[in-house]
Amino acid sequence: MKRRNTPAKQAVYDLLRSSKAALSQEDIEQQVKGSMDRVTVYRVLNSFCEDGHVHKILSDDGKYYFAVCLNCTEGRHHHNHFHFRCLACGKVECLEKEVKVSMPGGYRLESVNCLLTGYCSNCA
Repeated sequence: MKRRNTPAKQAVYDLLRSSKAALSQEDIEQQVKGSMDRVTVYRVLNSFCEDGHVHKILSDDGKYYFAVCLNCTEGRHHHNHFHFRCLACGKVECLEKEVKVSMPGGYRLESVNCLLTGYCSNCA
């Protein structure tokens, strides 16, 4: 981590790394309940996003979900992939296949936010 590492940061990062799905701030708050407050979780997640450790996914349920980045750097996220939210269990996950987007001349792509909804392999 580029910034000073703290027990709160390490706890949130370990939680995100061990999760098989993206987690909402609410999910994270429930799992670290008692060891840090809502504001600390919010600040930690924002610093991770700024530093390229975590990316956030805006879901159709209006919540942001957070997942660990693989090849990102500060200020430059590479997340041209679909995200999937299961309508039954609510799990949000990154789908590994990269999405190729062709932009018209004169346009510069900064980010891609692609969300698919349906039923995951456990709920189908």
